[in-house]
Amino acid sequence: MNVLRPGLALDAMLDAIHRATRAPEAERPGAVADAMVPFLRDPTLLEGRDCPSCPNGYKRHLLHEGADYAVVALVWRPMQMSPVHAHRAWCALGVHRGILTEHFFEPGSATPRPVDAVLRREGDTSHGVADPRLIHRLANCSAEVSVSIHAYGLPFARFAEGLNHILA
Repeated sequence: MNVLRPGLALDAMLDAIHRATRAPEAERPGAVADAMVPFLRDPTLLEGRDCPSCPNGYKRHLLHEGADYAVVALVWRPMQMSPVHAHRAWCALGVHRGILTEHFFEPGSATPRPVDAVLRREGDTSHGVADPRLIHRLANCSAEVSVSIHAYGLPFARFAEGLNHILA
């Protein structure tokens, strides 16, 4: 692992993500996730960035916004989780610190049914295209704060109404 000066790791990761967002649409989420991998374990990745946690739920911190995508850091206190949701835009995530559990759900019923769970450790990634059938939830089931990096295929200003289709 290369450890870069503060700010350089984040700049390099954001540059790699930007290049990956130019991949063909079907390949874009995987390309962006792959672009994050070399930087996720770098302890200086978010140095100099104020990314506090929030007692009421996970907290998003904007790291970069392109014309058609945004990159955020999510800070998760122990036992915080996202709602069960699908994405209306492509997404890619990588775990920078801690462990998250990604729960997957079966679509098709009024209440999505859990079908699988995967531990995502430091350096692990996940990604998906915009698809109402790709239903998941992220959770910090550990006793320590976790931080993940997420890239989404829409500008940050559209996250509130355009990113997640909440199911439960």
